[in-house]
Formats: sequence, C-alpha cells, structure tokens
Amino acid sequence: MKALYLKYKDFIMEVIHFGMVGVINTLMGWVIMAVLYNLIHMSYWVSSGISYFIGSVFSYHANAKLTFKVEERDKWLPWRFAANIIVCYLIAFTVAKPFTARALDALGLSADGRVSVALLDNIAMFLGMCFFIVMNFFGQKFFVFRKRGIKAAEE
Repeated sequence: MKALYLKYKDFIMEVIHFGMVGVINTLMGWVIMAVLYNLIHMSYWVSSGISYFIGSVFSYHANAKLTFKVEERDKWLPWRFAANIIVCYLIAFTVAKPFTARALDALGLSADGRVSVALLDNIAMFLGMCFFIVMNFFGQKFFVFRKRGIKAAEE
C-alpha cells in the first residue's frame, strides 16, 4: 500500500489541493449564483456565467500556485486556462439542465408539475457544478498546467 501511495503521491496531493481550492471556490460560486438567480432574478445562464467568471479568476491563481506549482508561466497559460473553463462550463451546464429534467421525470417528480422551474434550475446548477469540477481538474492537469519538456521528463 505504501509503494502505491509513493507512486501516486504527487497526483494525490494535487487532488487534495485542487479539492481545497475547489471547496472555497464552490462555496463562493454557489453563493454568487444563488444570489444572482434567486434574489436578483437573473437567468440560469447569466447567474451561472457570472459566478464562473469570478470563480475562474480565483481558481487560476490558486491552482497555478498551490495545486500545480507552476513556476514558469508562458504567454499561452491564461488562454489555455480560459479555453478550459469555457469548454468545461458549456459542457457541464448544457448537460446538467436536461439531465436534471430527465432524472426528475424518471422519479415522477416533474411530470405533474410538482417541481418548479426555479427548483429545477437550482438542482441543475448544483449538478452543473459537480460535472464542471471533474472535467476542470483533468483539463487543468493535462491541458492548462501540463508539465512539458525536459523538466517533466526528470520528474
């Protein structure tokens, strides 16, 4: 077991650090999204989009420094990060809404109108966040903050 841990120690630590940054980011994002959607009455896309933009700025700096320990930043790093966030966001939140509607239908909760549009959207936003977290980790690890060249081969 110890040999397995030592083999994957760096990956395990990245997951733990990503999780810690993610908890802070997710709580902050959920509060922003919930306030914009439920109190200010912005749409599903606008409230989640603004929340993810703000969270992405925090996530970029925290994950570069704490999670993936990027020392050398190339000029394309912010662009790769932005592309990753946009792709993960669009996929996660596009999938979340119909997935939630179908799941509620399968449970017999939305066929007769027992679930409001607001509740459906709030559940979809929560699931969208969950989908986003998983895709975003792998996008950041293998696309945004990937280790390249001689330095990566030495590790």
